[in-house]
Amino acid sequence: MLAIKSPKTYHHQPGIRTQAGNLIAPMAKNILIITSPHAWDAVNPELALSLQEQGIRYDRQILTGECTHEAVKKHQQQARASQAELILGIGGGRVLDCAKAVGDGLQLPVITMPTIAATCAAWSPVSIIYDDAGGHLKSQPLQVMPLMVWVDSEVIAKSDVRYLKAGIIDALAKWYEFRAYLQKNGESLALNLKIHAARFALEAIQQYGLQAVADNAQHQITPALIRVIDANIAGAGLANSMRDDAPSPGVAHAIHNRLTHQPAVHHWLHGEKVGFSLLVQSLLEHQNQSTDAELLALLKQYDMPLILPTLSDDHAASVKQIAQSFKFPPASTALLPFSLDPAEIEFALLKTQDIASLPH
Repeated sequence: MLAIKSPKTYHHQPGIRTQAGNLIAPMAKNILIITSPHAWDAVNPELALSLQEQGIRYDRQILTGECTHEAVKKHQQQARASQAELILGIGGGRVLDCAKAVGDGLQLPVITMPTIAATCAAWSPVSIIYDDAGGHLKSQPLQVMPLMVWVDSEVIAKSDVRYLKAGIIDALAKWYEFRAYLQKNGESLALNLKIHAARFALEAIQQYGLQAVADNAQHQITPALIRVIDANIAGAGLANSMRDDAPSPGVAHAIHNRLTHQPAVHHWLHGEKVGFSLLVQSLLEHQNQSTDAELLALLKQYDMPLILPTLSDDHAASVKQIAQSFKFPPASTALLPFSLDPAEIEFALLKTQDIASLPH
């Protein structure tokens, strides 16, 4: 069985926010917008004016915290109350995940509009659900994928370059995570398709990543920045879109999920937690003796955190708790060529401090 779940349309165009009304008008006249204050400011006044010109009524709701079960329920109730015909999510990953979950639960069409290129949430076939403190609870599969993804590089070019760097590492993670399954599951069609999509992102970042970061820092829309935005959102998103009967979840993302429960690293962006977790995965792949030199160089190049801060008064106990609470499907573990024993994970988490100090 092979399943490919992707958005119906991917629009990447500078200034696409000015066409919002024209794109929505054939589908809906009454919509619910889920956003954040900063994201709303980033797309306006152009987007609101475009909606008004087409006579599209909108109820703007602000996501004030994490994408929780309670937040999804609250915004679903608001969508019903406003008789929304379509959900438009504008913002970063938590906003887009919430918008997708709201639309999925109500069986309403969803449009995602990322204002940063920090994750593939705009495309991804899941909504990530957190608790109020930002701890990962579940990855909730979508029954209905977004109808459209709108990427406005004029907006993303003005965002903090830290988001692009985090998105680059989150996209690169797909390559490092999925290729680990090739040794034992190399005949899987879904896995090979995932790896091809991940390679597209990898090659785009290898060729254009540093230039894209420099251009983003200058708020310039360039071919390099456009290529890397597409790698972060579409390439990484597509790599996540293929499924079959032999699931290949990412080890680094599973480690990331446990890190989200640690207040000391809550200020790390998603991609930064993934970057640290890739270093841990690499140590596991090399039996905690060494790590992938190319990966380490990339993590340093894009300013990823490589050492855990002090997690608590008993740091060692907190590290052990992360390792002991690590969750991974047994069937997928059997397809990996390295151990996910909690003791090995604990050792790798601690050893990152030694590895991070190596020159590159």
